[in-house]
Amino acid sequence: MPGALEGYRILDLTINVLGPLATQTLGDMGADVIKVEQLSGDDVRYIGPARHEGMSAFFLNVNRNKRSISLNLKSKAGKEALQRLIKTADVFVHSVRAKSMEKLGFGYDSVARINPNIIYACANGFGQTGPYADRPAYDDIVQAASGFGMLNKRLYGKPGYAPMPIIDKIVGLILASSVTTALLHRERTGEGQSVEVPMFESITAFNLVEHLYGNVFEPPLAEMGYPRAFNRYRRPFQTRDGYIGVMPNTQAHWHTFFGVIGQPALREDPRFIDFSQRTIHIDDLYGVIDQALPEKTTDEWIRLFLEADIPCAKVNDLDNLLEEEHLKAVGYFQRIEHPTEGTIRLTDVPVKYSKSPGAIQRLAPNLGEHTCALLEELGYSKKEVSEMAESGAIRTFDS
Repeated sequence: MPGALEGYRILDLTINVLGPLATQTLGDMGADVIKVEQLSGDDVRYIGPARHEGMSAFFLNVNRNKRSISLNLKSKAGKEALQRLIKTADVFVHSVRAKSMEKLGFGYDSVARINPNIIYACANGFGQTGPYADRPAYDDIVQAASGFGMLNKRLYGKPGYAPMPIIDKIVGLILASSVTTALLHRERTGEGQSVEVPMFESITAFNLVEHLYGNVFEPPLAEMGYPRAFNRYRRPFQTRDGYIGVMPNTQAHWHTFFGVIGQPALREDPRFIDFSQRTIHIDDLYGVIDQALPEKTTDEWIRLFLEADIPCAKVNDLDNLLEEEHLKAVGYFQRIEHPTEGTIRLTDVPVKYSKSPGAIQRLAPNLGEHTCALLEELGYSKKEVSEMAESGAIRTFDS
């Protein structure tokens, strides 16, 4: 069965993680994603372990379901090739600062003149109507600016970054969602448009879902910051032989939980009598869990909690995930033969559609792997392609 986005062509001029993750998500759903790379390729091609230069583990994991064309966009011939591609595309995605893209000749107005119906999506650091509009930004910068990096200070006494490019990944998914929303609008109205996804504003909104807290009201009813999130006991709890994640949430969960841990009298404790009181006394509540769980092993608690329908999970290390029983049962890790990289392991498409499933159709491409084929699709002769390669306007896989 075809994916939901089959028939749509995406021009992907992004690099690193944010944009490539977004376009890979669109490719998983069936879109024809053409990765337009500079002659040296996406920087992430060279980050992490690799069997061959330019085909790193990092790159392989965010660039499946794409074809690669390598163009020198500072050359006349390279620009003309991209202009021809734009005429065939539904979506143009980039993650370059707006002024830089304008200078290159591919700002929204220029692209819309070539293809008025195109969806022009850009992910930049900051919204283009504010004073930070032209500032450069990366994941760490936005963790800092959005307050994300300061969340750790309330728990550990000093700010810190998440141990992953979490901003890039979150905004990448927002970008993918924004593109599909714009495509839906075009289906209904016939109108193309520009779509701006600023990292700073997107993550500040994400950050403040719970942490705006009392400042939702004017004047504020409480200080900013959701208390449960900053509780020192909110972490995996130690058992007799390891760690467990457990989260009673509803009134019924807590009523049952107090019985499972052998302290049914806590059901009538005024501090824990309802959701509001449990939030106020969250330190005491989590302290109860922290003291109770070392009495049994992780497996013993999981059995008891699952019998009581209390949400829980064993705390896995990264290495454990490769053999995790549920992931194995659903076939989550796919072993696939890459044409040049040998056997590789990829995660499956996690979202399941009954009528238009996503799928891994293509593996991450070598730099310029599809340059010749795509140019010939656009009407270039083999002679013209050869001349472009000789002039440095393009890069092909074997050059």
